[in-house]
Amino acid sequence: MTDPFDFTGKVALVTGGTRGIGRKLTETLARHGTRVFFCGTNQNLGNKVAEEINAELPQNSAKTSFYQVDVADFNACGAMVNDILAAAGQIDFLINNAGITRDNLLMRLKESDWDEVMAVNLKGCFNCSKAVIRGMIKKRYGRIVSLSSVIGLMGNSGQANYAAAKAGIIGFGRSLAREVASRNITSNMIAPGYIQTEMTEAMDEKAQDKIKELIPVNRLGTVNDVSNAVLFLLSPMADYITGQVLQVDGGMLIA
Repeated sequence: MTDPFDFTGKVALVTGGTRGIGRKLTETLARHGTRVFFCGTNQNLGNKVAEEINAELPQNSAKTSFYQVDVADFNACGAMVNDILAAAGQIDFLINNAGITRDNLLMRLKESDWDEVMAVNLKGCFNCSKAVIRGMIKKRYGRIVSLSSVIGLMGNSGQANYAAAKAGIIGFGRSLAREVASRNITSNMIAPGYIQTEMTEAMDEKAQDKIKELIPVNRLGTVNDVSNAVLFLLSPMADYITGQVLQVDGGMLIA
C-alpha cells in the first residue's frame, strides 16, 4: 500500500520557518521526503536551522534551503518564488505560516502596530499565494495551507489587529479555494489554539493552568499536533477537502 505521507519528489515553501510551528513544519516535511525551502527574516538563524535539519536527514534526502525574506514585501516574495522555481522546477506545497503579534488594547494600539501585523500575517499570505499560484495552475496541482488561529474565530482582548488578520486569512483562503478548485488545487486553513512554543513557555505555571481550564483535553497543544494536521491536508487523503478551517485546539471552540 502506498504511503500517503511519502512526499518524495514534492517541493514545499514554508514561510516563517525558523521558529516554533514553522520550524517543526519545515523539519517534518523534510523527513517525509519533501524538498523544503523556507523563509524568515533572520539570516543567521535561518542558516543554523537549515544546517541542523539537513544534518539529521538521510544522506540521499533532498536538503532544506533558507531564504531571508520579509513576506510583507511583494517583490521579494516574487523573487524568492522565481528562484525556487529555477532551482527545483516546481512548488507543490505552500504553507503560509509567517506571523507576528503587536498586542495592545485598541485605545492604545498604534497605527504602526495594526499595519505591521496586517502586512506580515495577511498580506504575506496574499504575496506568497499570488507568487506560486500561476505555476500550480499550469501544473494543475497544488496544496496551500494557511495558518490562521482560534483568535481569528473568537477574538481576544488586546489582539484586535491579530484577530482581524487571522480572520482575514480564512476569508482569503476560502475565496482562493473557489477560484482554483477546478485546477486540482486546494486551499485550507489551520486554526491552532494554545500551542507550546517559546511564548507559552515564558508564562508562569498559574497562567498556563488558567489556559488549560478553557481546553477540554486539559493540555496545551504541541507543534506536532499542528504539523500532523498540515500533513493530512497536504496528503492524498485530503484531495476532496478545500476551503475548510481545521481547528487544532483541543476542543477549545467546540460549537
